[in-house]
Amino acid sequence: MSKKKTVYVCQACGYDSVKWSGRCPGCGQWNTMSEEMVRDSSDYHDARRGRDSHKAEPVQITDIEADHSERISTGSSEMDRVLGQGLMPGSVVLMVGDPGIGKSSLTLQLSAHMAAAGRTVLYVTGEESVNQIHLRAKRLGALQNHLLVLSETDISEIEIQIEKIHPDLLIIDSIQTMFRPEIESAPGSVSQVREGAAHLLRLTKEAGFSTIIIGHVTKDGTLAGPRVLEHIVDTVLYFEGERNTHYRILRAVKNRFGSTNEIGLFEMRQRGLVDVYDASKIFLEERAMHASGSIVLPAIEGSRPLMVEIQALVAPSPFIPPRRTSDSIDAKKIQLILAVLEKRAGFHMGNMDVFVKVAGGITIDEPAADLAVAFALASSHRDIPMEPGLIAVGEIGLSGEIRAVSRIEQRLKEAERMGFDKAIIPVSNMKDEIFQSNLGIEPIGVATLREGLKAALGI
Repeated sequence: MSKKKTVYVCQACGYDSVKWSGRCPGCGQWNTMSEEMVRDSSDYHDARRGRDSHKAEPVQITDIEADHSERISTGSSEMDRVLGQGLMPGSVVLMVGDPGIGKSSLTLQLSAHMAAAGRTVLYVTGEESVNQIHLRAKRLGALQNHLLVLSETDISEIEIQIEKIHPDLLIIDSIQTMFRPEIESAPGSVSQVREGAAHLLRLTKEAGFSTIIIGHVTKDGTLAGPRVLEHIVDTVLYFEGERNTHYRILRAVKNRFGSTNEIGLFEMRQRGLVDVYDASKIFLEERAMHASGSIVLPAIEGSRPLMVEIQALVAPSPFIPPRRTSDSIDAKKIQLILAVLEKRAGFHMGNMDVFVKVAGGITIDEPAADLAVAFALASSHRDIPMEPGLIAVGEIGLSGEIRAVSRIEQRLKEAERMGFDKAIIPVSNMKDEIFQSNLGIEPIGVATLREGLKAALGI
């Protein structure tokens, strides 16, 4: 007979305890511990002993044969880029994002592409009926014979269909609606999400198909449910974007089979999401010329350069202390740059509100953005616009020195392609071989922040 026990599980981090507590010992949040009924751990061990007749034995790493499985194209070059040149057989991908951002549309589109290539796809929905999925697929042009749709939330029933169909790709939309009947807690609870994802992972690895799991997010944009879910899966993708814009960004925050620096760019249209090939043009198409507090940065995202606009607004503050706000750049980095501007260049903004953003909704975290942020802040503070054809890139040290950045050639060639004619860069980067050739953009090497401000603003 199955043994049950009562545990208290934190709905924020998944920490469980046999005793209730007002504050979670794991994450420190208040009033997040809820009561759940779970099977005793001995039941899991008994079930495993019944399923596995032999125990695993250690193997010399040199005797293990390498897996040379070919990646599967999703039909989207941007999706393939983020995944690491395609979907790896036997992998589990978790895709999360705000409601209505386009997660279901994107997964349905790639499902249709794989089905058109002759692969069997099982799309399991726990939130919509099969008729609703049919209507969306018809609108997206995703009606394919090898695309099978199942409206089910019981994972044991889904497992039966997997054994019957033997799919090449499994879509779970969404993990928060799935449940295992032997766990006495509601779908979406920590126990259900954790055990459901672990069970799907086992099925995926044993059968060798690929699985994409769609997940929900909380109000602050983080994954809803236990954080252990991110550790279980092979790849975690965040789908980002503003609802009032047509553009979406797919970002990998974990990838066992590729880089986590890549991003994919999509445009939402009537017939679904389409790849954006010229990202720099998209981010600069609405740039206001001759406006103070604005400069273009040649950033690097993964393997490609992106031209993005850094915007800053510095204004007198009625608050003490004044605000330092940014949704695109780390606020601590902005505070550091403000301190260097005051100490090394004489800009006093201690009583000013400071707002910084990257136009287009993309997040920039590389040190090479320091110089562009400093120029934007100084330009807004003095209300002096910079030349429209000017770009800036460089890392700022605490003593005000400008340090070299990587891949300067890629950055400048992208700037030249976009029509920029002048670039303020670290003087140490002037030694690169690119400057021995005929470069269509004028480089200005600076060694200190003061030199850079004089070159950019004449101050």
